[in-house]
Amino acid sequence: MASICWQRGHTDNHEATKSLGHVTVVVVGGTGDLARKYLWQGFFQLYADQVGKGHTFSFYGGGLSPTEKGTPLLFGILKELACPPELSVERCDLVKDQFLHLSKYHQLKTTEDYEKLSQQIKQQLEQEGMVEAGRLFYLSVPAFAYADIAEKINNTCRPPSDAWLRVVLEKPFGHDLYSAQALDKKLSGQLKEEEMYRIDHYLGKQVVSKILPFRKENKKLLDPIWNKHHIERIEIVLKETLDAKGRIQFYDQYGVIRDVLQNHLTEVMTLMLMNLPANLSNSKEILQNKLNFLASLQHVDNSNAVVGQYQAYNEEVQEELNKTKDYFSLTPTFAGVVVHVDNAQYEGIPIFMTSGKALDERVSYARVLFKSDVFCVQDPNNVQCKSKQIIFYLGHGTLQYPAILLSKNLFKPKLASSGDWKEVTEYKDVNVLGLPLSDYYIQSPVTPREAYCELISHVFFGRKDSFISAEGLLASWEFWTPLLEGLSRVFPRVYPGGVANGNLLNFQLQGHQVAFSHEAVVNVIKPGAEDNFQVMQGKYRSSEMVSAWAQELVERLASDLLLAAEEAIHEEGQFHLALSGGSSPVALLLDERCVPHTESGSNFRSIHDLLLQHIRIPYFNIHPMPVHLTQRLCVEEDGGPTLYEKEIKKHVNGSSFHYILIGVGQDGHTASLFQDTKLENDEERLVILTESPIKPHQRMSLTFTAINRARRVGVLIMGKSKHELVSQLSRIKGESSKYPITKVQPKSGTLIWYIDYDALLG
Repeated sequence: MASICWQRGHTDNHEATKSLGHVTVVVVGGTGDLARKYLWQGFFQLYADQVGKGHTFSFYGGGLSPTEKGTPLLFGILKELACPPELSVERCDLVKDQFLHLSKYHQLKTTEDYEKLSQQIKQQLEQEGMVEAGRLFYLSVPAFAYADIAEKINNTCRPPSDAWLRVVLEKPFGHDLYSAQALDKKLSGQLKEEEMYRIDHYLGKQVVSKILPFRKENKKLLDPIWNKHHIERIEIVLKETLDAKGRIQFYDQYGVIRDVLQNHLTEVMTLMLMNLPANLSNSKEILQNKLNFLASLQHVDNSNAVVGQYQAYNEEVQEELNKTKDYFSLTPTFAGVVVHVDNAQYEGIPIFMTSGKALDERVSYARVLFKSDVFCVQDPNNVQCKSKQIIFYLGHGTLQYPAILLSKNLFKPKLASSGDWKEVTEYKDVNVLGLPLSDYYIQSPVTPREAYCELISHVFFGRKDSFISAEGLLASWEFWTPLLEGLSRVFPRVYPGGVANGNLLNFQLQGHQVAFSHEAVVNVIKPGAEDNFQVMQGKYRSSEMVSAWAQELVERLASDLLLAAEEAIHEEGQFHLALSGGSSPVALLLDERCVPHTESGSNFRSIHDLLLQHIRIPYFNIHPMPVHLTQRLCVEEDGGPTLYEKEIKKHVNGSSFHYILIGVGQDGHTASLFQDTKLENDEERLVILTESPIKPHQRMSLTFTAINRARRVGVLIMGKSKHELVSQLSRIKGESSKYPITKVQPKSGTLIWYIDYDALLG
């Protein structure tokens, strides 16, 4: 392979053409999707920037495929590379032709493959009399392969001691603190910390890399207001319209917090709020200041976050992971987290970190909103009356280009003297976060550059400040892991996706706690001085939900029943309650097993032993179902259902119970109404005989007609065994023949779900 050195332009400076040594670039996974979209374009940009400045290059695309298959794939990618904007067409054609000549595919599967690569590099250097400057390996492969490849590089592909080795690693770096520690231990056994470049492409975005310089350039103007006395809140947002389809294999293991918040948004937050280094070119000082800031973050848990999942996600999981229709993933595709900093400068400032898929727009920004000390009596459109904010706008959205925006009622920012940023003075007719563009001072990059192009250049020059250190990585995971563990059993709120989300994902901060804004927050019920307990109220299947630990939940249910009874007796002088039997931890009679009432399997016997014999209700007010007539059990000719139906119509006004309390079986049945119960010909019946799939098979039950006439229906679900059922029911809209409980929909009454935390959280 020939190494070609081409000098751009003309110069008499011999230092510019002095040989600085040969650099070998190896992209492991060189024919994959990331390499196709970004990496080869970045290395082509690097070559175009450096050619003629002293280094010579060779490029290898490594992959698992054999040479005859991998070579055409690689060159199919390389031929599609775009010309850097600073090159003329003629010059670009020449540079691109040389780049193709310097590139080669090499199978990298076994240790022997890496040994052959190393030998090939050495032979080329010897044949062409070149000195080796360094080797750059870019691992564009799944994270589980890092340790094995690092071992192969260490054992077979290290350059001589006087040349550098740089290995670039793509995220994810583990999925929690413990896995990150394990991965770090494996990698540090093969590579030195200074040899590893953990890439977060957000650090290559021009606006993100400009945050520290912007703060430095405007330090005198920012210092007086960059604190808790002036900042109202900070928002760091990454919204996507795309879903996770096609990436489920990866995404379902990680979710939105691991995919975006733990890395991208945390890095942006750190750059905005860390102490400014004295020297922006001092990588060690920058990384140390990052560590100091991460150490100042306050602990976050479930009370500081809300999570959601777009509606189609679970079907995509079932399809791409070959899961059954009964499988439900708890992986969040949306998260809103509020973070606080534990230091004097930022104490009390809420930092809203938000990201999600299938949202209404694609946009990413970090916004500092300042407190307003102006009260406008008139002319609210005056610039001094509008919000004061600084926005680090990463792109897309209404603005479409990356920029730093500063509202004109703050101050006019300085423009960097380097000439790579410009002031924008021509305004489009759009608004950005509440203000028209004309109300902002705007700075934007002169020449837009892709993040990977920037970061590949930084790797080449050994700039570690644009990458994640081992200490920084573990510090970030240490902060996020407790929240991830706490959310692992939380059911994400399901949202339809796109503009249809409306205000469904809006969330609010009360103190340091976060909740969806249109959902009830925690209420503390105090029935007595010594019996305080917490009950969470919210929504479940579009109806009211009450949730608590088992004892507190039963107490709340008993309290609600008592209130309902007092209300009915006050208004009508009587209270009609129907109870369901079953295997619930608290025995509850709107259905009955076809066994004598004296036997232990009878619902009436259970209620008698646990309830009726302990309360002062005359027995003529108790109406067990007549399953035992003329010495026979549930024989249709005996007319038990008709007899009980007449009893209901006689005692219950309009056959409308004041309160019906039911449970749900793990298969979704309620009362004794099972999946296969045929009711088409009995729509107006109030009571029917049914068939259970388990013994005793014969049952008598109220129908959905009777249940749905009730003024109030309570559904009690308790125990960890019901967790999967609760999850499944939360995803079903309307009725499902598979789950009879979904047919409980009171016509004019109310439905309340009582679900204990074991059933809700698993």
